[in-house]
Amino acid sequence: MTEMTASVTAARPPSDITKRSLPGSLIVHALLIAASLLMVYPLLWMVSASVRPETEIFSSTSLIPSSIDFSSYARGWVGLDVSFGRFFWNSLVISLLVVTGNVIACSLTAFAFARLRFAGRNFWFAIMLGTLMIPYHVTLIPQYVLFLNLGWVNTILPLVVPKFLASDAFFIFLMVQFFRGIPRELDEAAMMDGCSAWRIYWKIMLPLSLPVLATAAIFSFIWTWDDFFGPLIYLNDMNTYTIQLGLRTFVDSTSASDWGGLFAMSTLTLVPVFFFFLFFQRLLIEGIATTGMKR
Repeated sequence: MTEMTASVTAARPPSDITKRSLPGSLIVHALLIAASLLMVYPLLWMVSASVRPETEIFSSTSLIPSSIDFSSYARGWVGLDVSFGRFFWNSLVISLLVVTGNVIACSLTAFAFARLRFAGRNFWFAIMLGTLMIPYHVTLIPQYVLFLNLGWVNTILPLVVPKFLASDAFFIFLMVQFFRGIPRELDEAAMMDGCSAWRIYWKIMLPLSLPVLATAAIFSFIWTWDDFFGPLIYLNDMNTYTIQLGLRTFVDSTSASDWGGLFAMSTLTLVPVFFFFLFFQRLLIEGIATTGMKR
């Protein structure tokens, strides 16, 4: 009986199966579209509010403004004591330095943990993983005191220098797992040809690890670009503000707030992140899925 049922199912035309699964598929897709619209609505509303007249920003939830007004962009760009372009430049410099530091330092550290043999390797690797469980606010005060004594407060050094010392354990762990998936036979063949550990890292590991390096670069860029707390602690001069601190200056609890300028500059702030993610999207997916060796 079971064999007969299986044969009947196998002989059933594909069109019948498609017709039966079509209603369920339509329902699932309708729910996914509704959920995506619900999540993207705040973003679309922000873009719409950036081109609304100031008096209509909070008076309507519609995405279609009654009239288009781009004055908020001009006012937001030059309306502060410091041009918003300065904030963009500061954030771009800090983000690119952080990306460079994380990619270089974390990849070197991960290579050592994954491919080299040295005394206490497992112990130090466990200590490194343990730092992932330490809340950032626990180390905030000691770090601030250290940077204050070094004279680094009100500079970008506290935000950049630790990244060149492999301070992000998450990226180290991510790269270690990726490096361990690369066959060791490549290392052995290179060593037989006289390659040093540095040449193995530079000539073999890095070219094969572009997906995971791109993943670390994307997350580093996005997290640094969106960071508010770090610059708030260490940057006091308005000329050194990042875009997140610059956006905060549009809102003042003691006087009128420029909501139009805030939404306009917030919209512009999303553009670099969007293009950075779009450019490295393929490598990001490969890095997360750890399929770099199948390319």
